[in-house]
Amino acid sequence: MIDGSTTAGGSSAEDPPAGRPGGPRRGSRHGRVSSGFGWYLFKHAGGAAVSLLLVLFSSFFIFRLIAGDPIDQLTKERPVSPEQREAMRAELGLDRPMWQQFWDYIAGTLTLDLGESFQYRRPIFDLIVERLPATLLLSGTGMVLAVALGFWIGTRSGWKQGSRFDKGQVATGLLLYSAPTFWLGMIVILVFARFLGIFPVNGMRSPSTPPDFWSQAVDIGHHLVLPVLTYTAVVYAGYLMIMRSSILDEIGSDYLTTARAKGLRDDEVRRRHAVPNALLPTVTLVFLALGSVVNGSIVTEAVFSWPGLGSLFVQSIFYPDRPVLQALFVLFSSSTILAVLCAEILYWFIDPRIRRS
Repeated sequence: MIDGSTTAGGSSAEDPPAGRPGGPRRGSRHGRVSSGFGWYLFKHAGGAAVSLLLVLFSSFFIFRLIAGDPIDQLTKERPVSPEQREAMRAELGLDRPMWQQFWDYIAGTLTLDLGESFQYRRPIFDLIVERLPATLLLSGTGMVLAVALGFWIGTRSGWKQGSRFDKGQVATGLLLYSAPTFWLGMIVILVFARFLGIFPVNGMRSPSTPPDFWSQAVDIGHHLVLPVLTYTAVVYAGYLMIMRSSILDEIGSDYLTTARAKGLRDDEVRRRHAVPNALLPTVTLVFLALGSVVNGSIVTEAVFSWPGLGSLFVQSIFYPDRPVLQALFVLFSSSTILAVLCAEILYWFIDPRIRRS
């Protein structure tokens, strides 16, 4: 006998149907995505924080081994008594226990109190702010040109695999990529500065340039040509090979065959279908390029005496200036860590496989 309060389907007549208010709730897709992204972000941000702590830890101890006793560096130009050495050690906090020095270093770095340079007798933060624009100008310009040139040539090289263009571009790119930066810079200086006399060699400005904006801008651009040429020539081949490989992976795909069957021209198939999909694997490379804008031109700056962070880092090695080396090492490493974190976050939005995992 069937109870009158129960339907034939076995559910209570008073129970609201699923999907109506008061019925069994199912987790919405938006809720699942938000929860999944929160955990994904927490996991990768935590990994980035651990990497940054390891960078701080290693920079504190490594440069203490490399740079030696800072009192010797401060007193190498004038002799001092043992009492004066101890007073200087106390002033720099070197007489305190190692754990306390490490804690002071961590606290100072996190609050941007980076200390004072032994070589320049100036706050390190001021030195970085003063030289950072020159580095961003050189590395940023070179990186934009390298990425654009590498992607453009890589796309056409992969699309025409085995052609004369492909073989010539791959050979040229690999030759430049394998060339030492300082050697290529010297060749560029000899050809364009010494023999042809077209471009200046050292520095960022000429002392005789008028102080107005346009004269200064033209002068800086004139000095910028050779460093950017060297930097771009060394870097662009990496993007060329990655983009070429991505295009080769897409060439045999069914969606390209379908696009051709619809009557699209070969250039349209490449531009509208192959290139957008081939760009996905290069996201990490592009963000790493953004991270290396701060530290990617150390050798180039040293060769051309460009007044940026790279030349400051080289000068601090030869001095050696331990506080500056520590600060720049942390800055260079943290910029790369942040760039990788941004790439991983972007992957969540552009790669559905990550959202489903």
